[in-house]
Amino acid sequence: MSATTAPKDVTIGNVTFSNARPFGLIVGPCQLESLNHARMLAEKIAEACAPTGTGFVFKGSYDKANRSSLSGKRGLGAEKGLTILSKIREEFGVPVITDVHEPAHCAMAAEAVDVLQIPAFLCRQTDLLLAAGETGKAVNVKKGQFLAPWDMDNVAAKLASTGNDQIMLCERGTSFGYNTLVSDFRGLPRMAQTGYPVIMDATHSVQQPGGQGTSTGGDRTMVPVLARAAVAVGVAGLFIETHEDPDNAPSDGPNMLKIEDLGPLLATLHALDSVVKPA
Repeated sequence: MSATTAPKDVTIGNVTFSNARPFGLIVGPCQLESLNHARMLAEKIAEACAPTGTGFVFKGSYDKANRSSLSGKRGLGAEKGLTILSKIREEFGVPVITDVHEPAHCAMAAEAVDVLQIPAFLCRQTDLLLAAGETGKAVNVKKGQFLAPWDMDNVAAKLASTGNDQIMLCERGTSFGYNTLVSDFRGLPRMAQTGYPVIMDATHSVQQPGGQGTSTGGDRTMVPVLARAAVAVGVAGLFIETHEDPDNAPSDGPNMLKIEDLGPLLATLHALDSVVKPA
């Protein structure tokens, strides 16, 4: 694709994602732990977002199917997890998002959430993409660590073939040697040429896949750095996993942002965003 398509708006509840608008947020824990834990985090996230008026979609996974080892904690399962997400949506009045891993999961998850997320390793799975698109829900598809930015044109085309144009493309780093990812910020405007909103996953991009032997490592100190860089380039949204005690989280702790750091980071990001995308 050589020409740039006009930016498309994807509106999810009270949040609009667009490459030409102030950024929105996809935020929450890596893994759902309990209803009370999700409530606590949703409340803290809402408090962090309020001063800047940041619209957010609450994220939580009921199953983490891609673990480094068999001993990795996978989550609560579909029934419990989707019930929790439904309650968060109802109680806090915010849209919610979760991962799906198989075509059969899509229709089930779509009954409880507003956005279906396609994990990076599954972004070329045609049957999964078609099943997600056919639900009519918004779909956030993560770019595989093994793909070039322009390869996402074909991924988006598969989703769009279902008649669903509520598509977001998410950058989450590219494989760079063993146990290492690198973020190429040229990929953000390249993916934006599709017109679809581009999301920057600032937390998974600092992962060190398998870096701790039986689990993934990471460097959360780099999350604000990547988030600032992405906003400076111009993105529709940021994906940030957060937790009150990342070092003791069941998964992805090393790359999750501490919830207490979210509010100050958002203040900085909105100052940058207002320069890049003035009203």
